[in-house]
Amino acid sequence: MHKYLFLLASLASLPALAQQTPKKPLDHSVYDQWQSIARQRISDNGKYVLFQVKPQQGDATLYLKTTGNQSLRQISRGDSALFTADSKFAVFTIKPRYQDVRQARIKKKKPDQMPQDSIGIYTLATGKLTKYANVKSFQLAEEAPVLAFLAMKPAIKDSLKKAPVDTVKKITDRLLETKKEGAPLTVISLVTGKLRTFEAVTDYQLSKTGNRVAFAVAAPKDSKALKSGLFVYNLATSSLRQLSGGRGVYKNLAFDDAGQQLAFTAEKHPEKALVKPFSLYYSDFSSDSARLLLAPSASVLKAGWSPSGFGKVLFSDNGEKLFFGTAPDPIPQDTTLVDFEHAKLDIWNYKDDYLQPMQLKTLKKDLQRNYLAVIYPKRANKFIQLEDEYLRDSYMAELNNAEYVLAVTDTAKRVAMQWEGNTLKQAYLVSTRTGERLAINPKAAKSRFQISPSGKYAIWYDYTSKNWFSFTTATHKTTNLTAKAGVVFADEENDSPDDPQPYGIAAWTKDDAAVLVYDRYDIWKINPQTGTATNFTNAVGRQHKLRFRYSIPVEKQKFIEPKDELWLLVQDDSTKQWGYYKKNIASMKAPQRVVLAPIGYSALMQAKHADVLVYTKSNVRLSADLYTSRDLLKETKLSSINAQQKDYNWFTAELVHWTTPKGYPATGVLYKPENFDPTKKYPMVAYFYEKLSDGLYKYTAPAPTPSRLDIALFASNGYLVFTPDISYTIGEPGPSAVEFVNSGVESLKKNAWVDGTHIGLQGQSWGGYQVAYLITQTNIYAAAWAGAPVVNMTSAYGGIRWESGQSRQFQYERTQSRIGGTLWEKPEVYIRNSPLFSLPKVQTPVVIMSNDADGAVPWYQGIEMFTDLRRLNKPVWLLQYNGEAHNLVKRENRKDISIRELQFFDHYLKGAPAPVWLEKGVPAVEKGRNWGLEVSKQ
Repeated sequence: MHKYLFLLASLASLPALAQQTPKKPLDHSVYDQWQSIARQRISDNGKYVLFQVKPQQGDATLYLKTTGNQSLRQISRGDSALFTADSKFAVFTIKPRYQDVRQARIKKKKPDQMPQDSIGIYTLATGKLTKYANVKSFQLAEEAPVLAFLAMKPAIKDSLKKAPVDTVKKITDRLLETKKEGAPLTVISLVTGKLRTFEAVTDYQLSKTGNRVAFAVAAPKDSKALKSGLFVYNLATSSLRQLSGGRGVYKNLAFDDAGQQLAFTAEKHPEKALVKPFSLYYSDFSSDSARLLLAPSASVLKAGWSPSGFGKVLFSDNGEKLFFGTAPDPIPQDTTLVDFEHAKLDIWNYKDDYLQPMQLKTLKKDLQRNYLAVIYPKRANKFIQLEDEYLRDSYMAELNNAEYVLAVTDTAKRVAMQWEGNTLKQAYLVSTRTGERLAINPKAAKSRFQISPSGKYAIWYDYTSKNWFSFTTATHKTTNLTAKAGVVFADEENDSPDDPQPYGIAAWTKDDAAVLVYDRYDIWKINPQTGTATNFTNAVGRQHKLRFRYSIPVEKQKFIEPKDELWLLVQDDSTKQWGYYKKNIASMKAPQRVVLAPIGYSALMQAKHADVLVYTKSNVRLSADLYTSRDLLKETKLSSINAQQKDYNWFTAELVHWTTPKGYPATGVLYKPENFDPTKKYPMVAYFYEKLSDGLYKYTAPAPTPSRLDIALFASNGYLVFTPDISYTIGEPGPSAVEFVNSGVESLKKNAWVDGTHIGLQGQSWGGYQVAYLITQTNIYAAAWAGAPVVNMTSAYGGIRWESGQSRQFQYERTQSRIGGTLWEKPEVYIRNSPLFSLPKVQTPVVIMSNDADGAVPWYQGIEMFTDLRRLNKPVWLLQYNGEAHNLVKRENRKDISIRELQFFDHYLKGAPAPVWLEKGVPAVEKGRNWGLEVSKQ
């Protein structure tokens, strides 16, 4: 009897024992298992959802479901999915298999020999799936179920390599000719299934209504069946018309919204012509041929100017105006110059508007620069040049029937960008009817401009007064919109020597009746004509420390309708929780709380013709899965990704608070292993940038790092990870890091479960600088990792940010580095904040990552740190990833640094054996054959 009871008790305890089975720590082999949700779409009728489940590397899967979570189809490698406007079809590309692409790359296949995309068409009513192979691109009509796609050109098959030489030559010559000619274009009416294919197409455009498709044909020179030119196919009548003939380049094909007008640019010059300016053509389909609107060097143009082949062609919403670009004719290249017989140099001149590196970075854009103009095809080709060399950046209203475009210029003010980081700007409203220019601000100022959706107002933020202003186009009246609101609309927490940034604009209501503007917490509804301002969120935000934000959830909606219900995204400033409130745009009542929870919510996507929402939500323990709902309370879960997480030791996150030595209240996040045991001691790594606590509820998947700390990997492997927020005192960026990071670490060390002798530091970029500074000020850290650090502000000050070509001076004087003055004004401040001058104090082993293609931080800064510490005989290592940027891009390099980072901290914080690269290094003669990752054998 007793044996029987014992057996029952043992059986009953089995589930409990199973639950106590230790979970595995994450390792570097798990990365590709982790998935994410991407490219979600909801049909206009709110009944269907498309979304992609993507692994970090490998083949994605496209899911097609009803909003009630009925599975309709899974498409392996489906991508770029769209619903038709009638919600009856889904169209998507099907990518080639990852392994097939990999093998083709290994074999060094040419682009036209690589595996190609296919296209899929899924009929929602019947479940029918139709596929077409080798597709280069596709367009889906915005308002009709009409599809057009361009196929890839044929490639030379490997079997032809064994064919007779003359046969291969003929085929090769033919393919080279085909590359100039184009490829097959297929047009399908998805409802009727009617299909038409056109050969040798180089460019195409489907009208918004799907009634017509325009395309350019480059026919083979020996073809008798095909003609080169610009054609239009009418889907309703199945008729084909050639609007323009002759070989040449046809670009910028554009229909009006109704599909009843077409415009394009074209050049038909001889192939050997040194200069090939474009012309502008137009058709309303009333005649057989497109008519020439504007030819090169037309009398209405500036001398030596022509329509540009690089300028976008665009009809106004009502079809009355045609916008396009003009430009000076290109300078013909001197073909008599011999490349190796003339000098190659860059000439820097102190009078240049832009530094030479900036000019070289924007060279292609500058060569293609064009200037906005407008022409009225139905009004005797009335022409107005809107932009020119002085006024070269303009912005149209969303509803571009508006009379004015907003143009902004910083001409003659650009040199100061070197130390200011931006330029003073003047803004004008330029009439599309008369060309008249109305100056908005009388003199150049530091401002941020935009034009309202209907074009009735220009609105801008003035950095000097820290207010928003409007300019009424009808009355030419300027109004201060925020001066009487009683709150600040600029960053209240600004801790840099630059002017504080505005919190921004949320949206506009219909007919430009009101603009929604943010302060730190609330949203203000302001009449842009009178400046009458009301707190739209009824001061609930400031009262409860809730940050209200809003974005229009319906795709392609340009403004808020008069009766719209607004879903307001909220974050609690104290708890960092996220949620949504709701309020009608016309209501005077306070916004109503719907949900506020320890969850992170994405922006909402709403069906165009139904009150159905699609969104993701997640927290530290829950992957960002996809949901649908009407009210965010009763919701349907559409995905369940990363089920494998349950098998691994995960982690938790909690807010921690402390007071710094100078009495500042401080906040950070502490991450602990899921199996945390308060009776044990844990090593800890402090990772920081500026402020990271808003991400308390962010889901962080294990992934190869671009250079940051992989929190999931470290916490899973028995580390505490601490991310302190840092606030800065101007002129003291280094001491500010000491104030917040060290005091936060000391506060946590009071807990018995923190191993105070085994604490590390990790930071990248600005964080890397702070790591370098901290180890010169204290020896409490057992190991440090500094990615892309600046250690010598005196040498970095005059350097170049090579990714943009811009000088680094502004960064020290005005922005992140926070010195607040020039090098010659405050040399002692630059030196005091530069780790280089205190390197003899360093006792902490440190790894530096400094890549030789870093475009943000001068990579020689890492070399300065390494060579000086090496001379001082300090334990230091430098990782230099060849051809890599500021943050690692290549996945193989990300995997490599992830391994080394954990090895390094395991050795110094856990006593694990040192790998070869730490103990002995890897000689250059072994580069590419030995990575030194194995444990060193003494």
